[in-house]
Amino acid sequence: MADILILVEDGYDERELWVPYYRFLEAGLSVVIVGKEEGRVYAGKHGIAIEAGDSFSNADLAGVKAVVIPGGLAPDRLRIHEDALDLVRRADAQDIVIAAICHAGSVLISAGIVSGRRLTSYRSIRDDLIAAAAMWVDEPVVVDRNLITSRTPRDLPQFLPAILAAL
Repeated sequence: MADILILVEDGYDERELWVPYYRFLEAGLSVVIVGKEEGRVYAGKHGIAIEAGDSFSNADLAGVKAVVIPGGLAPDRLRIHEDALDLVRRADAQDIVIAAICHAGSVLISAGIVSGRRLTSYRSIRDDLIAAAAMWVDEPVVVDRNLITSRTPRDLPQFLPAILAAL
């Protein structure tokens, strides 16, 4: 059983995965990397690889405190996996913290959980979030119930404390 699930696909932003990963471990939390296939190795956008310890379809939310979605190029790939979107929807329905940074807001759009919610993102998906009926704001971190969002790696110093405070 994991405290934190971090979703991964090829092209993830290494800073937005590894900095939270180690921060959660420092806080005494257990972290599992979740991808399309357990055991598959995924390459970050700068070539740093990570292996998935579980799959979207098999991940158990029992005891999970947060689902974290890094940005980079990975969200465009994540959003085409229905089992990843289902995992995000189930987490939202259970009021589990869902933390999305940078382009990861596109996964939230595809999961259908942004309507009427206040959040932020990298500016290139601002219009997509607004079109999906989200209330977009330009702030380092935004907390709306169980959703925690940030704009870029530059916001990690605000993003990570918000996640830890929500847990």
